[in-house]
Amino acid sequence: MSLLDTIGSLIGKSPEGGGQQALVAAALEFVNSQPGGLNGLIDRFKEKGLGDVVSSWVSNGENQPIAADALQGVLGSETVTNLAAKAGVQPDQVSGLLSQILPHVVNAATPEGEVPAEGKLNATTVLGALGGLTALFGKGTA
Repeated sequence: MSLLDTIGSLIGKSPEGGGQQALVAAALEFVNSQPGGLNGLIDRFKEKGLGDVVSSWVSNGENQPIAADALQGVLGSETVTNLAAKAGVQPDQVSGLLSQILPHVVNAATPEGEVPAEGKLNATTVLGALGGLTALFGKGTA
């Protein structure tokens, strides 16, 4: 089972939340495909002057928010467009959604305040965050 299949089965498929859920899966795949995985993504944040923000996601303290335009600046327009295509959402929605999703995913992937070996995110490790993410998208109630 691929990472995308695993994430999809963990968070389920629903018409109204499908784009956001697909974006979570695409984001995890994106992080794992970075040279160095999460470490590579952290380096990109540091290069753009946002090392303190991403470090807050890794640490055990409160996550600092990130503005959608700042996140797009870190990821780049091509990456945002590719993530949008994979998730089936509009490119102009991706940065806003990711600015809400990514801090939770990174935080859950680093429960001890340390990046996993080789920087790869494990779907099992982020399961708790995915449960919380469904509430962000209005899936917390039946």
